[in-house]
Amino acid sequence: MATETGAGQWGSALAYATQVFGLECMVYMVKCSYFQKPHRRTLMECWGAKCIPSPSDRTAAGRKILAQDPECPGSLGIAISEAVEDAAQRKDTNYSLGSVLNHVLLHQTIIGQEAIAQMKLAAAFPDVVIGCCGGGSNFAGLAFPFVPLKAGGKKIRLVAVEPAACPTMTKGVYAYDFGDSSGMTPLFKMDTLGHDFIPVGIHAGGLRYHGMAPLVSLLHRAGVVEAVSYPQLKCFEAAIAFSRAEGIIVAPETSHAVCCAIDEALIAKEEGRERTILFNLSGHGHFDMAAYEKYFAGELTDYEHPEEKIQEALAHLPKV
Repeated sequence: MATETGAGQWGSALAYATQVFGLECMVYMVKCSYFQKPHRRTLMECWGAKCIPSPSDRTAAGRKILAQDPECPGSLGIAISEAVEDAAQRKDTNYSLGSVLNHVLLHQTIIGQEAIAQMKLAAAFPDVVIGCCGGGSNFAGLAFPFVPLKAGGKKIRLVAVEPAACPTMTKGVYAYDFGDSSGMTPLFKMDTLGHDFIPVGIHAGGLRYHGMAPLVSLLHRAGVVEAVSYPQLKCFEAAIAFSRAEGIIVAPETSHAVCCAIDEALIAKEEGRERTILFNLSGHGHFDMAAYEKYFAGELTDYEHPEEKIQEALAHLPKV
């Protein structure tokens, strides 16, 4: 199996699964995350996978990117290109995608189904459902089972939270685009910043993807799903507050959902009304202590991608 991974959760999952079934696994990990999260890489290697930073010199797609920018931090789109190319060149290799596609989103909905059952046990129903959003599977896994309930008249908001440094839904366009940087995948109609958009190296590596799952994008454009974006420092501040209240260290990706949940709670407090808030605590931060260390040292900064760079990437959308 060949695959891509950003923060490393999906790469870890596939590494373990292939080990169980006696398969080899090649993981192309986004370069900035590869160095930001070395212990996640070690975990994959413990489970028998080979993990290399992307872009790499193993593929034509990687070599092309490195020729243009030897210091390229990588992106999920680039890593997908390398994994797809790797699989296409080998008869004994298949490619597995960790997010975006319909079957992945629907597989994840076991999370939302369980949340609905837990809400029934608590004799409650959420006013708002929140999840961080990169490719879409994490958010969809929690939110999608609530979509038919909303369509049936339940008053509920579904909020997808993305980083300001990679604002796919909040600043992207709804158009047909490639799922990877090299244009090797089929075209998907989705919210996109352009397939050759390369976000800066924020620590939420799992949210650095140029596109959004077609199903999430459709619901967003139909007004069923709301999208908001948050800067990096605000999310780390929320994560620290959460850790001191709950004793749980969350991943930088998850901190976006935590931040939005805190904002929703503060709004309810100001309005003087009760609100039931459900958010997905999708990942622990035990492999992200270096990021927290940099936060405490004041070494992290906020990034908001320049509008001209976004427009430059959008100019290269395929003509359909």
